[in-house]
Amino acid sequence: MNSLYLLQSHGHVAHSQSLPGMNLQYLLGLFFVLLGTAYIIAAIMTNNRYKNWPIYRTALWTLAMVIALVSVVGPLANSAHTNFTAHMVSHLLLGMVAPIFMAIAKPMTLLLRTVNTSLARNITRILKSRFIQFVSHPITAAILNVGGLWLLYTTDLYMLMHENAFFALFVHLHFFIAGYVFTISIIYFDPVYHQYSYLFRAIVLIAAIAGHDILSKYMYANPPAGVSRQEAEMGSMVMYYAGDWIEVVLIIIFCWQWYKSAKPRRNSSVEIKV
Repeated sequence: MNSLYLLQSHGHVAHSQSLPGMNLQYLLGLFFVLLGTAYIIAAIMTNNRYKNWPIYRTALWTLAMVIALVSVVGPLANSAHTNFTAHMVSHLLLGMVAPIFMAIAKPMTLLLRTVNTSLARNITRILKSRFIQFVSHPITAAILNVGGLWLLYTTDLYMLMHENAFFALFVHLHFFIAGYVFTISIIYFDPVYHQYSYLFRAIVLIAAIAGHDILSKYMYANPPAGVSRQEAEMGSMVMYYAGDWIEVVLIIIFCWQWYKSAKPRRNSSVEIKV
């Protein structure tokens, strides 16, 4: 079974790595290099107009881009085409770790500081639109993120990902964007024009974590199409245990924000009581 899987996977590599005129890894790598460069340029530009943009936020954004690059370019990305465990590590880095650092880096705040007033107003109008409100709703974001994983790993789409280069590109971008949107729908650092209560977001976060963990257990017993049982078991354990540690970080940030938001109310109540 393993030999058959490896033969199939090597066949998939030949398809999925070749886009017309450009290597899939290079295309994804260029995307993240451009994102990282744009952020640094924006930070430099805004320093000339306002107080200096925090260096640690630029460092976090850069770290996020490096993590994303590692997941789509180089040895890990190459192994991910033939090894389900490596694929799962790539998924965790691209869809869970990098988005947390990105959220803390406050890219939308930096963008609004950098562009002119007219463009900033247009961007703000877009951020307040019904479409953005719908996509960034915690429930929608959780469905796009976790639901997308269920759809990929419980159907033949995982096989298609390795046979069709454009679909592989779509899956990687979906991992990245859906992970980021879900993260910023739970923890608020950038301006949020459609805020939801901490209790509501906590319930969605718990449900999303449960969905992620249940999927890993399901894959342990039911390997995705084209994946050997041994690879599925190893990959599922990585998804379950490593994913839990990443989710703990997200929970800590969320609880810290909740604590900070409640602290003034507690202080006020004490002063009134005294």
